[in-house]
Amino acid sequence: MWFRKIEEIRRFVRKRLKSSAHDYDHILRVDRISKFLLTGHSEADSDVIEVAVLLHDLFRVAEDTDKTDKIDHALKGAEFADGYLKKQKFKSDFISKVCHCIRVHRYRVGREKPETIEAKILFDSDKIDVLGAVGVARAFMVAGEYGERIYSDAEVEDYIKFNLKGGVLRGRIKDLKLHSPNLEFETKFKHIPDLLFTKEGRKIAKERIKFMENFFKQLKEEITG
Repeated sequence: MWFRKIEEIRRFVRKRLKSSAHDYDHILRVDRISKFLLTGHSEADSDVIEVAVLLHDLFRVAEDTDKTDKIDHALKGAEFADGYLKKQKFKSDFISKVCHCIRVHRYRVGREKPETIEAKILFDSDKIDVLGAVGVARAFMVAGEYGERIYSDAEVEDYIKFNLKGGVLRGRIKDLKLHSPNLEFETKFKHIPDLLFTKEGRKIAKERIKFMENFFKQLKEEITG
């Protein structure tokens, strides 16, 4: 019964996810990271995490293309998951746990924090996937998708003031064409290790940040050389 339900969710998600950086491959990577983090937290419900991982980014494209800046993919995703999982005959307590994970999996919301170990593992796993070599690759995929520059020599503090509504971490970019992967690193990625909840997650994140620092240093040298 569980296998059939999970396979149905997987088929549904594969059809829905179209974004280059938030595609089904992202789901698979987050799933692998979450399973690793689970090895240090036997008290966590792995089934809750598995379903939350599958459903957490269904409305990411809707948010990214929203001109009104009103769509929050985490809140909309949790709302959708509630109805969807009820139709799939999951128990109400299970649904509640999954929806909490999805609702609080992003740090920009600034309202509700992850309270359960399952929510903390999804949060950490999702954030780790924007770091390291994968993080660099995803940053440039997004840059190409939205017409960003390869590199910007803008001063970070000045850039935050004129193109980042809300400031570091929770800021929304006003003009994507003025953005770049190195600015994404400076205003977002390098702060992530301090946000994570699990000891194992923070260790992985710090290692991946070192790679990104070296990459963007090399990029700057080659472009400004």
